[in-house]
Amino acid sequence: MQQRRLGSSGLVVSRIGLGTWLWGDDTDEHEARDQLAAFVDAGGTLIDTAAGYGDGTSERLVGRLLREVVPADEMVLATKAGLGSRRGRRGPDTSRGGLLRQLDGSLHRLGVDHVDLWQLHVWSDDVSWEETLTALDHALATGRTRYVGVCNYSGWQTGLVHAWQRAVPGRAAVVSTQVEYSLLNRSVEHEVLPAARALGVGVLAWSPLGRGVLTGKYRTGIPADSRAASPHLESNVATYLDDECRGIVEAVARAADGLSLTPAEVALAWVRDRPGVTAAVVGARTAAQLRGTLAAEDVELPPEIVTALDDVSDEGADAP
Repeated sequence: MQQRRLGSSGLVVSRIGLGTWLWGDDTDEHEARDQLAAFVDAGGTLIDTAAGYGDGTSERLVGRLLREVVPADEMVLATKAGLGSRRGRRGPDTSRGGLLRQLDGSLHRLGVDHVDLWQLHVWSDDVSWEETLTALDHALATGRTRYVGVCNYSGWQTGLVHAWQRAVPGRAAVVSTQVEYSLLNRSVEHEVLPAARALGVGVLAWSPLGRGVLTGKYRTGIPADSRAASPHLESNVATYLDDECRGIVEAVARAADGLSLTPAEVALAWVRDRPGVTAAVVGARTAAQLRGTLAAEDVELPPEIVTALDDVSDEGADAP
């Protein structure tokens, strides 16, 4: 699998990343092991998890499987802090103390003494951003992480934290931003992607398959084993089941038919090769789904197909 430098940093990652949001809940240990094995066999290196995924369940499973399938030092391990549950309540905690507690918990669950990339999961107005950023400095200075990044930040938030961290020598430079980006949601093209390119910040695109909708599985209904049929995941998918999104999915399917590819391969290749994107992070529920997605590594879309998809997905540029 092709490797890319994360923005202007020295960190190199595979251009398709393995997302583990569902690990430990909807994806059991057997499927997760098969996913990791398939990902490693394909040459993938970037594994993305978070303290808030299943309140640590994902990280525990990632840590266990890294010891069984592949040494952690052969992978690029990324996790996040700032979102989770405390005292029975779920929500953001971007305080310095809260973030560092989560990081220590992540290291324990993952079974490592450091991660390669530690990311702020969310922006929160409950705590001053100056305090939040001191946690990044401390984590880097104490060797708990090699690089730091942010997730789900707007363009101005990305620019603000990047400038603040660069203003004083010794602060932890923000090297990446992880945002939702697909043919069904291109809203980050307005501000986030231009800001990232100007600042040398690498972009990690989560949900590049439009929460599974761009695979085409919902074209004729809702499969019983799909996310949309799951009570706790239904709302995550429903956003992209309207008529506008349906038209984009049909265009992707037509392009896939003409290229003898699957819709997932077309949709993933489109995101993966957008200007400024370092890697597309795919979160499959099963190993079979992941293997089908990884086939996109060998896909290079013809320019005329890219242009056609750009045109038909203009609605996605205004998605929430």
